[in-house]
Amino acid sequence: MIDVVIAGAGPNGLMLACELALAGARPLVLERHPEPVDEQRANGLVGQVIRMLDRRGLYERLTEPGAVPEPAPGFVFGAFPLALHDLPDNSLYVLPVPQLRIEKMLAERAAELGVEIRRGHEVVGLTQGERSVVIEIRDREPVEAAFLVGADGGHSAVRKLVGIDFPGVTADDSVSRTGHVSVPEDMVGADGGLTVPGFGVVPPFQHLRTERGLFTWAPFPGQDPKVSTAEWDQPAEGEASLGELRASASRVLGVDVPLAPPTGPGPHLIRRLFGGNTRIAARYRAGRVLLLGDAAHVHSAIGGPGLNMGLQDAVNLGWKLAAEVRGHAPAGLLDTYESERSPVARRVAMHTQAQSLLTRPGGDVTALRELFGELLGHPSARQHIADLLSGADTMYDMGPAAGPLVGRWAPDLPGLRELTRTARPLLLDPTGALDTGPWAPLADTVTVPELDTALLLRPDCYIAWQGTTDDGLHKALGAWFKPA
Repeated sequence: MIDVVIAGAGPNGLMLACELALAGARPLVLERHPEPVDEQRANGLVGQVIRMLDRRGLYERLTEPGAVPEPAPGFVFGAFPLALHDLPDNSLYVLPVPQLRIEKMLAERAAELGVEIRRGHEVVGLTQGERSVVIEIRDREPVEAAFLVGADGGHSAVRKLVGIDFPGVTADDSVSRTGHVSVPEDMVGADGGLTVPGFGVVPPFQHLRTERGLFTWAPFPGQDPKVSTAEWDQPAEGEASLGELRASASRVLGVDVPLAPPTGPGPHLIRRLFGGNTRIAARYRAGRVLLLGDAAHVHSAIGGPGLNMGLQDAVNLGWKLAAEVRGHAPAGLLDTYESERSPVARRVAMHTQAQSLLTRPGGDVTALRELFGELLGHPSARQHIADLLSGADTMYDMGPAAGPLVGRWAPDLPGLRELTRTARPLLLDPTGALDTGPWAPLADTVTVPELDTALLLRPDCYIAWQGTTDDGLHKALGAWFKPA
């Protein structure tokens, strides 16, 4: 019997497969599409997940050998430029890499770890038993596994098959249009800004809000630039087209924008989306079936939080699910996946809804933006927003363990990015004298004299305990790991 079947070979499903394999479980990935989908979707990564990938040795695979993540000097929030260069602790990282490349890298890593990916396998039914779940696959033999994880997107078949509700709200009064384009060379400045005759300069990679809608100019390196618009109460019919995108851009900016067909190699995107959904699954687990990523939560893409949250879901779930199938999980461990990650989803839903409101046209929104702009003049407000967008403000309940760092993500320490690549529990001990007792086969202990306090890190790099003596260490170990 297979340990875990993952429905969906997108970034979240592949990341979970890698985490499970690192933790000693045997996953199988089922993907309904016969070949990798070449549709352009997310344009990169934002937030803590970039540092998490670095701690798994994956950041260099998306950049270059020896590369280390660096905080972004600026970002955007609700169509406001967000200066970050002067923050005392800039937590926001940005990596502009197409989702197709991220998926390819994760698929290669999964293959290195021995993960099997079966494409052209569509999950159409399931039956749960006391010890396993039988997964029905269209036109193929069923598969039995200890657990099934639905990582199959916002329209998740797994979520529907297991009967988990997906409550939330739908906004249907907006139309967004996105496409790859080309523009005359003399319109693009040295800084990447787009000079539109009769309007002015549109900064790159920022949402520009006017009283008529939203415009975004994104000149990604090595590919055709991308233009996006959003309008309200502007109906559309038929197939999306470059002409429609150009007309929308002209309405939003109030002048003609000479957008031409892309000239570089494809695939090229031209897309129209109506409205948007903000929904969070009523449960993340039903027996031996769990939900991951968009199958568990959908929201506006503004600010790019989707992959940050979904991949972090995978890192949170991976070691817990592997411990469950291997018999290393204390009672209730698997339920902490939902209790820890669903509040994160609610927080992302909150700030994406707030950002979407700030981008709408109208005098009342303009007044709100004037006040919000004043608030962003204060570094403390920008620090708060940066931590919100990156997920650096996420703090988990670690039970009785005490200390100012407990429940938080481990800060960057010398050598930590190498020590966390195995995805094992890690005790950082400044004394060299702490004893993990019967947990020694499950946890790595490293002497770090530079630390003022010992830290126990879970495999997802969250701190489960801190102290200077053995007091409380075994209790914290027992809370998260069953002794070998």
